[in-house]
Amino acid sequence: MAKQTKTNALRMLDSAGIPYTVHEYPTDGPLDAVSVANYMKEDPDQVFKTLVTVSSSGIHYVFCIPGNCEMDLKKCAKSVGEKSIAMIPQKELLPLTGYIHGGCSPVGMKKPFTTVIHETAMLYDTIFVSAGKVGMQAELSPEKLKELIGAKYADLIREQD
Repeated sequence: MAKQTKTNALRMLDSAGIPYTVHEYPTDGPLDAVSVANYMKEDPDQVFKTLVTVSSSGIHYVFCIPGNCEMDLKKCAKSVGEKSIAMIPQKELLPLTGYIHGGCSPVGMKKPFTTVIHETAMLYDTIFVSAGKVGMQAELSPEKLKELIGAKYADLIREQD
């Protein structure tokens, strides 16, 4: 069996003593969170995508939402006390976080950012987030994740029709 690559996210989880399970998936097909959840045969509500934003005041924030949902920018801004926020341009992701699009983890970024996790994470014993590399997800306790990165829970998604 091939030795698993340790990403910054996995090293940080290891050093904090947080148990996790790595799940790998092929990178030659669709890489959106719903496709990843389907490949892993997991509930898309449990597979969270990590989105990086910037506020009108220039502060960066990270939001983790279920893979089958859309972020509500107004709710996200309200959750961090900002008037408005926007997604950062994709080209800014790597220099800012150390991660590429599709492999951005809320754990192990170049520097800590205020992070908010959608409140439905509390419904599960474990959730999935990127392990810091395209093709790799980390399954872990949402509470342990929240504690490690100093996150909070809030309603962040658009109501679905």
